[in-house]
Amino acid sequence: MNLSFWAIGKNNEPYVKEGVEDFTRRISKYYKVEWTILPLPKNAGMMSEMDLKKKEGETILDWLRKDDYLVALDEKGKQLSSVGLADFIQKRGNESCKNLVFVIGGAFGLDEAVLNRANFKWSLSHLVFPHQLVRLILAEQIYRACTILRNEKYHHI
Repeated sequence: MNLSFWAIGKNNEPYVKEGVEDFTRRISKYYKVEWTILPLPKNAGMMSEMDLKKKEGETILDWLRKDDYLVALDEKGKQLSSVGLADFIQKRGNESCKNLVFVIGGAFGLDEAVLNRANFKWSLSHLVFPHQLVRLILAEQIYRACTILRNEKYHHI
């Protein structure tokens, strides 16, 4: 199974880049993993919130393949414990999922079309985080899930 992390926006800020790269390297011991930073639409600053979300959504949907399992990070999604996330990933593997895609929307979140296409909507927290930090939290939590699945020492209950 491949893990794909997609984010709308700019490349990682230096304060996030090192951590994201570190956890991505660690995840690669368990799964093939890649990050894709999808660019902001042209003239994004001139668009309304609704138009911007729609344009970002179109980009995401264009990148998806029909057999991709899409996990939308969304504040209204289901929250999982770290063990629950590990179980979720294991189930996708058991279902012979080829590509598990985690998508982080832009500043205003994900368009309804993307949320409707999503196989699962996941909320990291009731708190709101800057999108750059969500990338780091996502990478760390996926790594944590990998270590739980292998019964390694990283995760402490």
